[in-house]
Amino acid sequence: MLSESLVHRAAKLQLHGVINQANEIREEGAAFLEQFITWEEAHRSQRSLEGRLHRAKLERFKSMADFDWGWPSLCDRAVVEQWLELGFMSGANNLILCGPNGVGKTMIAKNIAFQSVLKGGTALFITAADMLTNLADLDSDRALRSRIKYYAQPGLLILDEVGQLSYSNRHADLLFQVIAQRYEKKSTCITTNRPFSEWSEIFPNATCVVSIIDRLVHHSEILTIEGDSFRFKEATEKNQERAAKRGKKIGPGKENP
Repeated sequence: MLSESLVHRAAKLQLHGVINQANEIREEGAAFLEQFITWEEAHRSQRSLEGRLHRAKLERFKSMADFDWGWPSLCDRAVVEQWLELGFMSGANNLILCGPNGVGKTMIAKNIAFQSVLKGGTALFITAADMLTNLADLDSDRALRSRIKYYAQPGLLILDEVGQLSYSNRHADLLFQVIAQRYEKKSTCITTNRPFSEWSEIFPNATCVVSIIDRLVHHSEILTIEGDSFRFKEATEKNQERAAKRGKKIGPGKENP
């Protein structure tokens, strides 16, 4: 006879035949069945994780272990580490990462999304430009409703690079629809190089900008990062390394041709 816990695990795997014969399974059969269920649970868990990572569209990104906390002139490490624990998601709070290009906003956002997926949640990473272009290109109301639902579903939506481009009134209306669908239901993380006071320049003449900001800021946590670009720093260091290697190859007393 199977234990109650083993029957419960079999039910979660929808092993209905096993459940129906639970009273007929002897002790040695139960031991094998428990091992089988353990294997199946691990396999399905791995497949689920791989599927959710694929749908999150994170692509390549650096781990927070590689983040140079000493480089930004302003970045509250305690806030970032708290966000990585995902407590904000229980209240459907939004995250706003604001700062100039190249200071690590996208890296932080992707790591938060990755943690969400690892802990069993769903996430989607997309640039604001890609999402709004995708929505604007749809030529039927049915397709548009379906796509807005797609962006409204993930437990965590990362909208990257808000502020890099300017958009039309239609784009602003589409962004409002996505934010409104998620408002007080799911968490949204925004990375932007523009303060909210300048969002009227991102969406010129759009009447819904105030409504977008209002829904994002309500129940939100905001982190401002200041500093020079990590990418510029890395490029400079690589150039210095290459120059140093060329100097070693030439040797002392010799000129570079």
